[in-house]
Amino acid sequence: MHSPSKAFPVLRCKPVWGAIAVALLLAACGQKSDAPGVAPPRAEASAEAAAEAAQQIRIEPAMAGRFEVADAAMADLVPLQEVPGRIEANERLVTRIGASVTGRVTEVLAEVGDRVRSGQALANVASSELTQAQMAYLRAHSNAGLAERAVDRARQLFQADVIGAAELQRRESELSVARAELRAQGDQLRLLGISLQAIDALRERGTLQPHAAVLATQSGVVIERKISKGQVAQPGDPLFTVADLGNVWVVGALPEQTARVVEVGQRVDIEVPALGGRQLSGKIVYVGDTVSPETRTVPIRTQVDNPGRDLKPQMLATMRIRGETRRQLVVPQEAVIREGDRDHVYVRVADNTFRFVQVELGAAQNDLRPVIKGLSTGDPVVVQGAFHLHNERKRAELQ
Repeated sequence: MHSPSKAFPVLRCKPVWGAIAVALLLAACGQKSDAPGVAPPRAEASAEAAAEAAQQIRIEPAMAGRFEVADAAMADLVPLQEVPGRIEANERLVTRIGASVTGRVTEVLAEVGDRVRSGQALANVASSELTQAQMAYLRAHSNAGLAERAVDRARQLFQADVIGAAELQRRESELSVARAELRAQGDQLRLLGISLQAIDALRERGTLQPHAAVLATQSGVVIERKISKGQVAQPGDPLFTVADLGNVWVVGALPEQTARVVEVGQRVDIEVPALGGRQLSGKIVYVGDTVSPETRTVPIRTQVDNPGRDLKPQMLATMRIRGETRRQLVVPQEAVIREGDRDHVYVRVADNTFRFVQVELGAAQNDLRPVIKGLSTGDPVVVQGAFHLHNERKRAELQ
């Protein structure tokens, strides 16, 4: 019979305690990996180090002459924003013309594209209202004639001491009222489109006009027509649109993020591709006070003279808005590498060693890109040969 000390020697228990210790250590490691604020495992640190190393490249000393490095420096830039735009008629020189009476259109005298002058007839409308207005004018003319003759008789009777001064004054007052009514009826006929010659013929010969004319109220070009023969026209219906295209608007829309730096009076250069890239210049005359909820943009416009009528509504244009001169950190356009829809540059971190750095840059101006984020003044940047250096780094990644 063996004693317990011989059957279970103490040395044989060590592997069991060792296994327990390993299990506890693994559990502890698992808890630490989940605890917030604790450093990542060595494997993750190695992955980050590898990713960092992948952004760097070390070149042979013999290749150093192929690349030129210069410090990122400050430069005076004039901020320039490019905004897509279009030509539109100057709304202050656009007139929408309608009929003055309710009636049926008997004749259309103008088409889209016609040049018209102020007072020119664009269409004719037959209306019973016109007939009634002409009859009212004839009655006013007759009453004015009667009042004139009554005043002449009253003056004769007053001189003969047959009537008193009060009666003469009453008849003179009636004459003033009759003349005022005649003028008012004549003005009404003018509003209905009856010419002065037609009013004279109505007064002298009693000739009634069969139709009222729709008259152009300004000179310009007919850019819209909403009328056809036989159509019933109502007062207030826009039948024609006439625009003076001697001065036009160029309108655009600014992203809401950049609208705050654009002000009324700023200079703007305009390029019209349809005219062979013709360059125009002007000033911003309007910046909207509200943002479009659909496009998240702010409307702007400028106006330019158009004496030759070369600029036509709905032509496309590019607006380049110039701001005030500012001193900014810049890098040459040649130094910029576009990858993954992001801008990058190569920065020297040691002799013959460069790091691929992501940066945020503004629009190019005279082959310079203003630095918004990612670089500091004095950072050594590869300004020539960056594309070749990028290819070398990509080739090294594949090896």
